Amino acid sequence: MQAPVTTDSAVYRNALPVGTEVMEYRLEAVLGAGGFGITYLGWDAHLQKRVALKEYLPCDIALRALDGSIVPVGTQRNDDYRWGLERFLQEARTLAQFSHPHIVRVYRYFEANDTAYMVMDYEHGESLSRLLKREPYPPEERLCAILLPLLDGLRAVHEAGFLHRDIKPSNIFLREQGGPVLIDFGAARHTIGGSGNYTAVVTPGYAPIEQYSAQAAQGPWSDIYAVAGVFYRAVTNENPPDAVGRMRRDTVAAQLAAARERYSAALLSALGWGLETEESRRPQSVAEWQDGLLGKARVPYALSEPHADRGNGDLPTTVVRTLPVTRRSRYAAAYRWAVPLAAIVAIALWSVYDRGSEQPPAVPSTPTVATPTPSTSETASASPEPPAADKRGRRGPSSTKPPVARKAAAPASTPRAPERIAGDAQAAEDNASAEDGRAPVRDAVALPPLRDVTRERPSRERTARPGT
Repeated sequence: MQAPVTTDSAVYRNALPVGTEVMEYRLEAVLGAGGFGITYLGWDAHLQKRVALKEYLPCDIALRALDGSIVPVGTQRNDDYRWGLERFLQEARTLAQFSHPHIVRVYRYFEANDTAYMVMDYEHGESLSRLLKREPYPPEERLCAILLPLLDGLRAVHEAGFLHRDIKPSNIFLREQGGPVLIDFGAARHTIGGSGNYTAVVTPGYAPIEQYSAQAAQGPWSDIYAVAGVFYRAVTNENPPDAVGRMRRDTVAAQLAAARERYSAALLSALGWGLETEESRRPQSVAEWQDGLLGKARVPYALSEPHADRGNGDLPTTVVRTLPVTRRSRYAAAYRWAVPLAAIVAIALWSVYDRGSEQPPAVPSTPTVATPTPSTSETASASPEPPAADKRGRRGPSSTKPPVARKAAAPASTPRAPERIAGDAQAAEDNASAEDGRAPVRDAVALPPLRDVTRERPSRERTARPGT
C-alpha cells in the first residue's frame, strides 16, 4: 500500500506548483503541511527513486514571493526567520547522523529559494491515524508492537539532545514491512526567534500543558505525554481532551477505566501515568516509562474503577450521584406538606357540605295514637318537652314553611270520637308529606297555649312551631 498523496498543490497556500524542479528533484505532489514547512513527494533524477522533500516555510512570519523564494512578512521579522532557518539546518544535520529503523532517515539537506530543504526516504505504508479510522480498538498485541519500537527511536532522539514536540497519530508512519517510523521530525521544536511562541505547533489533545507556556520546562516528559495521548486515542477511540481543559474537568481517568473491558490494567495504568497533567508526576525519561510498560518497575498510577471519581473531579459523575438525592428530598418535603393540606381541604369541604344539608331529613310517619287529654291544671304546671336532639346535636326537625292552620283545640269535655277522626286525618297527611320529601307537621291540638311559659328556645323553633 502506498502513502496517500495530494496532487493538488493549490489546496496548500504557498506550496510550489506540481512539476517545479528544485535542484535535481522534481515535485510530483504535496504530502502535507505544518506550521514550519511543507512536505512534497519528489522524484530524484540522480538516484531514480521517489523521495520526501521538506521545505522550511514558517507560515506565521514568511510567505512565498512570485519567483518562488521565501521572504519574511516584514523587516522586523527577518531576524526571527533567519534564526529559525539556522535551527532547521542544524536539525537536518543531526537527523542525518541517525541510522535508526524507527526514525525517518535524512540523507541530504541544502539551501535554495532563500530557504532550506531536507531530503528523506519516502516510505510505503499508511499513518497510524488512517489505521485507527479504519480499524478502531486494535488488539493490545498490535498496539504494543507499535508502541515499544517507537519508544526505542524516540529514546535515541532524546539522547541526541532533540525533542520532537509534535507527536500525533498522523506523524507515526506504519511501513508495509519494518514496523513504525516517526516522521515530521523537529516541526514542533522550533520557537520563532527564541520567543517561545508555540501556537503554530501545539496540537490540542496531544500537547502537554507546558507547551502552552514559554516559561514552562520542557523535556522528554513532554514527548512522553504526546505518545501516551496517541495510544489513549487507540484504546478509547476518542482524541484525548485538551490539556488546558483538563485543568477544570478531567475525563481521562474515567475513559481509561472504561477501556478495561478490552485492554489490560498494566497498559492502561502506564498510559495514565504518561498523561499526568503535572509534568513532575510523569515519567522523566523514555527508559523509565519503558520499564513501567514492561512490568520491570512499579507504575505510580492507580487505575480507578469504572465511573469512579479521581484527581480533580469528574463533574458528570458527581452530578449523576447527587441528583437522585435532591429529588428524594424534594419529594419528602412535598409529602410532609401534602398530608396536612389534604386534611384541611377535607374538613373545609365537609363543613360546606354540612351547611348545605341543613334541611331536616324526612321523618317517616307513624300512626298517631290518641292519648288522653291532660287537664287544665296539669298543663299549667308542666312545660312541654323540648324536641329530642339528633345525631349532630341539633334539635328536632323544623319547617321553614308557615304554620298550617289547624282547628281550635277542643275542650276537655268534648267526646273522644272526633279526636280519633282528627288523628286519622293527621296520619294520612303525614304519610303524604313523607312521600313528597317534606317533613310532616305534627298536630298540636293536644298542646295548650304557652303564653305564660318563659323558657327560651332557639329562634328557628319559635318561628317554626305553632302555638309559640
